[in-house]
Amino acid sequence: MGKALIAIVVIVVILLLGGLLIFGQYVSVKNTLVAKNESVKAAWSQVDIVLQRRADLIPNLVETVKGYAQQEVVVFGDIAKARSALLSAGTPQEKIAANGQLDGALGRLLVVVENYPQLKSNENFLRLQDELAGTENRIAVERKRYNDTLRDYNTYVQQFPNSVFAGFAGFKPNEAYFEATPTSREVPKVNFSNPGASAPQPAPQPAPAR
Repeated sequence: MGKALIAIVVIVVILLLGGLLIFGQYVSVKNTLVAKNESVKAAWSQVDIVLQRRADLIPNLVETVKGYAQQEVVVFGDIAKARSALLSAGTPQEKIAANGQLDGALGRLLVVVENYPQLKSNENFLRLQDELAGTENRIAVERKRYNDTLRDYNTYVQQFPNSVFAGFAGFKPNEAYFEATPTSREVPKVNFSNPGASAPQPAPQPAPAR
């Protein structure tokens, strides 16, 4: 009986030690997941701030353009819809999708501007366009930082044995990556090299033969 009891005690001790090691690993993984998840939230918060900044700039930009190009109602309507979708979006996925629509609408607006030389020399428009360009640069920086932080979190969640502990702790991969649309891969540019230039004039036609 003595040997059997000792064997049982040894087994119990081994199980307890194993349980403590597993629990310690679980706590460590959970704490790391919490920290990484908070980093993702913080990175997204910075993206959200610059997206809001751009949304705040757009009404003044559109009103300035309307003063010269009131007939471009389709472009203005697209911008209004995309901005409204961005402001009403609740999740990162919804805001990312709405931002893609806004990228395209803004790109079309700045193409329209090329047809109005007087607008391109308007001081208010130049100031707003500069502010928009700066905001677009900031969006690109924060978007990359967010994607990198999210990728780090996802990698950790899916690694073994982290994936096992993550399931118990209620963490799962987050696929809300901020992917650049074709129109947002570059900061929107308008050619101001000669803002006072008039639109191209047709070549003069030869006088009819007499």
